[in-house]
Amino acid sequence: MFSLGSWLPALPGLAWGWALLDALLQGLVGACAVSVLCSLLKVYLYIQCANNPERQAEKEAMAARRPLLEPLQVLVLTAVLALVGSRVAALVVLEFSLRAASTILSLGKGAHSSQLYLLCQYSLGCGVSCGLSFLLEGAPHRSWNLALAAGLAGLLALHARRLARHLINRDFLSTGEAVRFWTPLSICYTLLVVYMQEESRQSTGRGAAFRTVLVRMGGLFILLLAVGRWTDILHVFVSLLGELWCLLHSGVLLESCCRQVRGGHPRATRG
Repeated sequence: MFSLGSWLPALPGLAWGWALLDALLQGLVGACAVSVLCSLLKVYLYIQCANNPERQAEKEAMAARRPLLEPLQVLVLTAVLALVGSRVAALVVLEFSLRAASTILSLGKGAHSSQLYLLCQYSLGCGVSCGLSFLLEGAPHRSWNLALAAGLAGLLALHARRLARHLINRDFLSTGEAVRFWTPLSICYTLLVVYMQEESRQSTGRGAAFRTVLVRMGGLFILLLAVGRWTDILHVFVSLLGELWCLLHSGVLLESCCRQVRGGHPRATRG
């Protein structure tokens, strides 16, 4: 087996030390894979609970911070997966695959169980760990490859954990709230767009463009007074400034487009 130790002189116990390092790195990659799975499941279940008023206690329990539990889980899994040999790890994966196939067939067509993903945590770690062992067996610079894989897996696990800690779906915590917000907004804004398009056919120029922006943002402002929050109203003013700034910045281009509209498209000349 070639690894970092192949570049160093042969010393008693050195090969054993590099083999232990490789096993720990394999275990770390497997533990990071389990961490990513847990984070994604937490996001999925949190959204399910947030959309159900009867499961608010579950949502709060999942949102609770456990700053020491998650790193401890990664450390323990890393040690366990490093100690388990590739033969036993492969057997664990095979056993779970057969059990999962039997469960899916028993659930029936179209059914699924989130519990199955939770039950496959350790099997996933074993699969990743023994898979790396088989893929990198006899590979040159094995330890460098494992260190790179561990770094990438740790980065992915970190981002997945940040996603699980985010206050997900905080703007619309229920389907009913989203419907109450978007339905009147969509209807009123559709009518406003139809009116503005009719007016734009009758008048052109920079003044018409600025009036269009003011009417659009004014319509949003009036609508959000009824169904929005005070922060939404503030954001409408900020959006109005952004729209006006874009029009002022492109004043010359706007005038050119207006002249082209007033002059009409040039007729094609025959050769």
